[in-house]
Parts: sequence; C-alpha cells; structure tokens
Amino acid sequence: MGRKTTRRRIVRLSADGAERRREETLAAEEPLEIRLGIPGVPGSAETAFTVTMRTPGDDFDLVAGFLTGEGVIASADDLVSMRFCAGEDEEGRQTFNVVEAQLGPGAHPPTSGMRRNVTTTSACGICGTASIDAVGKSARLPLASASCAGHDDGARVPLDVLLALPDTLREHQELFSKTGGVHAAGLFDSVGNLLCLREDVGRHNAVDKVVGWALREGRLPAAGTVMQVSGRASFELVQKTRMAGIGVLSAVSAPSSLAVELAEKENVTLAAFSRGSSVNVYTHPERIATRRNDA
Repeated sequence: MGRKTTRRRIVRLSADGAERRREETLAAEEPLEIRLGIPGVPGSAETAFTVTMRTPGDDFDLVAGFLTGEGVIASADDLVSMRFCAGEDEEGRQTFNVVEAQLGPGAHPPTSGMRRNVTTTSACGICGTASIDAVGKSARLPLASASCAGHDDGARVPLDVLLALPDTLREHQELFSKTGGVHAAGLFDSVGNLLCLREDVGRHNAVDKVVGWALREGRLPAAGTVMQVSGRASFELVQKTRMAGIGVLSAVSAPSSLAVELAEKENVTLAAFSRGSSVNVYTHPERIATRRNDA
C-alpha cells in the first residue's frame, strides 16, 4: 500500500541565529483516481469519476464513504467490489493510486452533473462539482426526528460525553502525533465509545473514510452515533454526516454559516468550539442531554 508518511531533510532556523539540519516526518499526500463500474454499462469502469488528493491508507473506506456522500450508494449491497488497478511509479513500484468500484443494481449511478471536472484537493470536499444543484443532494438514508418527546434516532448524548470526545480523538491520532499535519474524524456511540477513527490530510477525506468503514460494516444509517472532527465544521462535513444518517456532528473549531444553515434544515445537531468544559450547539440542541433538559 502507499506510504502514510515520508521523510524529508530540513533546515531549522532560529531567531538567535542557530541553524540545525535534521530529518522530519511528513504526512503523505497522493492522488487517488476513482473509477466506477456501472451495472449494464460495459466498460464503464474505464471512465474516471473523480480524482481526490488524500493520505494513502484505508482507500476502500475512502471510496465507499465518498460514494455515500455523493448519493451513489447507501448500503454495502450497492457496492459489489473494489480493487486497485495496475499502476507504477518511476521506480516500478505499485502506486495503489487507482481504485475501481463495481456498483450493484441498487446503486444510483452518477449523472453527468455529478461528475467532478477537476481534481478534488485535500482542502476542498466539493470542489469541481459540475452543477451547483448537485451539492444539495437528496439523502437516501433516514435521519429520525430529534424531538424532545421522542429521541427516536437514539442519539441523545450526555453533555459530559460530548465534551470528552475531542480528547479521546486526540489520544488516538497516531499519524498526527508523528507529523502534526493531518485531520481526524471519529465515530462514537452515544456513551462515548470510539467505533472508528481515520486520519487524512483532507478533513473531508477523514470523514469519508469513517463513513465508508461504517457502510462496509453494515452500520448505515448510523443512528445513535456522533461524528467528531478535529477541525472546523464546513458545509461538506455536515452534508457527509447527514448522508450517512448520523444525527450529531461535533467540531473542535468554528462552523461556517452555510454549515449551520444546512444542519438546521436537515435535522443534524451541529456542535462546535468543543473545548473540554463548554461547547456551542448551533442546531437541534435537544439531542444533547443536560441537567436542564433532563429536569
């Protein structure tokens, strides 16, 4: 498989004039081309759906999660198989940078408006969408109401559990500890147990890898879970969370205005600035169990 890290010699300069040469570990970033095999369309796998920049590793999870976020698949049955296609670098080593995904009959093959016209960078989860109308996709997985009376999506999370998630996430970020250069996403149950953690140079890729894991494990829709991310909450992260049927998205940093608008509209509880002793809940706070709303 591709390397998650690489080594690079650097020169460290200090204001006092000191100069030190050393090796530093960097998070790897390489392109991944996703090709689709569409039922009833011979040779369709030869046409690329998109190219995304990512940290190598957990690539099948990444592809499965990306296709879930695009509305192409919604269950493991929609994805017949995945495989790495042949590809070598200048030294003759397998690059593992092309994945062919064979869709099942229940999948919703992408239309021309869903195809990406440019490479998706590690900084952008929706760059290159051919049509702006394709961004507001119709979710295929249900997300139950979070009304105070019902809580029937099973995602009522105690406040102390929610506040502890960023520290738990950080404790398990092995790649970040080595490089300081990756984002993380973790899926937790409603009592704070870590179900899956993935790291990547792209925050949207980390979320895709977690969603893809859940889909391949037959856990979607992921009712009663929380998606915790290490950075800010952007529009595309809310969208990916909703498409996976996850009711709560919690972020360490700020949300964007569009993220808040989408979360409000799509019944997602969006929490941000989660810093150990407090958290801002921007939408649907009824999913968070506090002394006040338990009284």
